[in-house]
Amino acid sequence: MTHQSHDTRTLQQSLTMPANLPPKSADNLRLAAPITSWDDAIPLGNGLMGGLLWGGGNTLRLSLDRGDLWDERTTGEAEWWKKNPWQDLQDEADPWGKYYGGLTPTKLPAGRLELALDPGQSIESFELDLATAEGTAALGGGSACTAFFSAAAPVAMLRLPGAVAPAARLVPAGTDMAGSDVDTHAGGAVAALGCPPAVCGAEAGMQWYVQDAADGFSYCVCVAAQHSELETLLAVAITTSADCAPGEDLLDLAQSRCSAALAMGYENMLANHVAWWHGFWAQSAVEVPEAHIQRSYQFTRYLYGAGSRTGAPPMPLQGVWTADNGGLPPWKGDYHNDLNTQLTYSAYQASGDFDSGASYLDLLWKLAPQFRDFARDFYGTHGLASPGVMSLAGQPLGGWSQYSMSPTMSAWNAHLFYLHWRYTGDDQFLADRAYPWCSEVGRCMAELLTENGDGVLVLAKSSSPEIFDNRPEAWLKPNSNYDLMCLKMLFLALAEMADAQDLAAEADRWASLAARLGDFHTAVDGELLLDADTPLRKSHRHLSHLMGIHPFNLITVDGGDEDRKRIVASLAAWEELGTGQWTGYSWSWMACLRARVGDGEQAFRHLNVFTRAFVSRNGFHVNGDQSGRGFSDFTYRPFTLEGNFAAMQAVQEMLLQSWSPTPGRHGSEVIRVFAAMPEHWHNAGFSDLRVEGGHRVSARWEGNATTELTVVAGRDGVVRIRDNFDGREPEWSLPEVVKVGANFEVRLSAGQAVAATFAVPVG
Repeated sequence: MTHQSHDTRTLQQSLTMPANLPPKSADNLRLAAPITSWDDAIPLGNGLMGGLLWGGGNTLRLSLDRGDLWDERTTGEAEWWKKNPWQDLQDEADPWGKYYGGLTPTKLPAGRLELALDPGQSIESFELDLATAEGTAALGGGSACTAFFSAAAPVAMLRLPGAVAPAARLVPAGTDMAGSDVDTHAGGAVAALGCPPAVCGAEAGMQWYVQDAADGFSYCVCVAAQHSELETLLAVAITTSADCAPGEDLLDLAQSRCSAALAMGYENMLANHVAWWHGFWAQSAVEVPEAHIQRSYQFTRYLYGAGSRTGAPPMPLQGVWTADNGGLPPWKGDYHNDLNTQLTYSAYQASGDFDSGASYLDLLWKLAPQFRDFARDFYGTHGLASPGVMSLAGQPLGGWSQYSMSPTMSAWNAHLFYLHWRYTGDDQFLADRAYPWCSEVGRCMAELLTENGDGVLVLAKSSSPEIFDNRPEAWLKPNSNYDLMCLKMLFLALAEMADAQDLAAEADRWASLAARLGDFHTAVDGELLLDADTPLRKSHRHLSHLMGIHPFNLITVDGGDEDRKRIVASLAAWEELGTGQWTGYSWSWMACLRARVGDGEQAFRHLNVFTRAFVSRNGFHVNGDQSGRGFSDFTYRPFTLEGNFAAMQAVQEMLLQSWSPTPGRHGSEVIRVFAAMPEHWHNAGFSDLRVEGGHRVSARWEGNATTELTVVAGRDGVVRIRDNFDGREPEWSLPEVVKVGANFEVRLSAGQAVAATFAVPVG
């Protein structure tokens, strides 16, 4: 091993990693006109508001949404969960399922803006410029309509060419909504909610409608126009009664926002908007050689910037792109915490998009008082618990009883707090948010556990989403592997978080709880079972009993012969069962899992199928197989986001991993660059991806080998880098780097960089 000294500035200038620049135009979303359905549209958004740009001929449509438009009315009796507590449930009973069958609570769409362009104009194509988050509808003759949802103000703006102003029409949700059939999983028409018709109004250059919803909530959609000889500018605002100060009117507020935007002008508004997006893209960069996977990655990362911001509601099933088909959104557009929210917020950590990820954690923190009440009233414990299926206000929605009301969904949400701390290295966040929230979940879980005859801690009831649907056999023998893995990871994470704060007694208590849960349930050959007695013997969409492999890394390729035996046997069993009952997220999640165990070929295969078969024209994950090639028996197309984000994370898992081989032990993470590369990916690279410990990593892959690597420390401490360099000796920039077992180790101060270079392979 040789060493060479560099200062950090010179070192960074010498690297050929991809610069943290906005996406290239080749990655833009381009669609031929017409776009005839909202779920194929160009998605725009600023975290709070969202829009879908689509249409054809001389009709341009902009479907509208806002993240906090909700009807929170309970179906059936109020606070029904208090009357049917978890401890009293009989296995054959389903007292909670009926409440999900009603229309509410539900996410609400905001309606649509329809523009009739000059009859001589016709839309030829659409494009989403990912770098600037601006949508374009190209017209014949070289002119174009453009639109963006301002990243700097709560308004959208459109610019339409022509001497003749287009005819604009605001269409309230559920009114004359041509364009697509009601989705298979939609909850009925908006009109069925029983709200009064929207009150519409207009004055010179402006039109609006005000919609009264339930329980005193109302919202306003307003569009204002400014016409000149060459073009028309439009500003769109959506306001709610919750926006208004005492005595303030939501229509006045909407009008003032529109007027201010028009006064500032399209170009000035766009400049502020683009500046925000350039800052967003500057966090990190990824380059892979597969064009369609590169586009998928960039598009999905864009969805973080467009759909999730601090200060705005987090993304539910459809983010800020609620179905625009006259109905209510699939599965109520709610927060499903049995995988959907967790997978949706699984990729921002590595890409460094922490502002986007904080949106969900902020909501969970804000709802802690409601979650404490839920733990007390439903589970009969102290601490807190987040419902498995919930509204924006944190209400339990019911559903399939075994999963929608499962206590361990809270443990998986807690894992997101843990990961945010691990990837930011922010000890203030650990002390102020992560440990307090997670420890309250831990208290709730600990109080639900009792010793069985073997001295093992078990829950009174157990399940594994979404196995056996909501039939009685879905109640498994406690603990199911899913519950066991969620609980064990929670307690180990809590032990690590306590140790990081020098809370030794608390760390010991959490570690003891993890140990007393016992081992995972396996067959003789090592296959992970559903519970102690039940193997999976039918194709299934949810990787619930494999959680210990991914995302929790409780069972790892570094974990010895027994762990590797379990991984091999479990994946072989899944392969044998086939993919008939998989949905889109199954493919992208399995790509993550395959990457986590170092299988680049299978990671690519699953990612490739997802990106080619389980997305709509615009790239949205639509659950069912759209290819006609038999990848799944499901061929429907309800749109939900989690499959997209799992695919984004799969790319990151292939390029870079940083998990600990000893979860629960503070500071034991190992950086693995190019951990799961398929053979035909000869060249790739990334810049400033984040790893556990808060470090930033950049690397280059050329000729199927690592050629450059830089780690910039996010905090003081030892950095461990796995030697997966095929026997090639790195040239390190610091002499302090030493080889310890399978890893290179170096102690760095926050902000200090270490780099390695390798000879480029020949041939």
